[in-house]
Amino acid sequence: MAEEEKPKKMSMMTIIILIVVGLILAGGISYLIATRVVSDKTVEKSALHEPGHFIKLGDAKDGLILNIGGVNSGRYLKIGLIVELKPEKKTAQKEGKLPSPEEIKILDTAVYVLRSQKIEDFDPAKQDQLKEVLKNEINTVLGGERVYDIYITNFVLQ
Repeated sequence: MAEEEKPKKMSMMTIIILIVVGLILAGGISYLIATRVVSDKTVEKSALHEPGHFIKLGDAKDGLILNIGGVNSGRYLKIGLIVELKPEKKTAQKEGKLPSPEEIKILDTAVYVLRSQKIEDFDPAKQDQLKEVLKNEINTVLGGERVYDIYITNFVLQ
């Protein structure tokens, strides 16, 4: 009888060792894949372009304050937007406090796009879609792929 129990313990011990080795292997492979994939994506995204020209839309302190959802909705959006543009070789010096024609076009397009969105489109889960819509519309107005990225610095929906 003692001989019959020993093979069972040995097979049980082998199964436990195989499970532990399998878990260690799975963890190591997951860590390797996660670090390689994440680091490759961040390097690719930041290395794609040279530093751009940043334009803050709206008031320097508050950003943009808009009535959204129609005239009678009573809903307001306070949003801080920064647009990163490709640097231009021929940048004219800014004189006085007037914004450049480019900044005016960007601001007009941003206000138009934000006011035309539905309330549901301002859900935090859809923030990347909102940024993509803004980027596409501003690129259409400016002509070409001028916008690198849109940054949302603050967001209050009332």
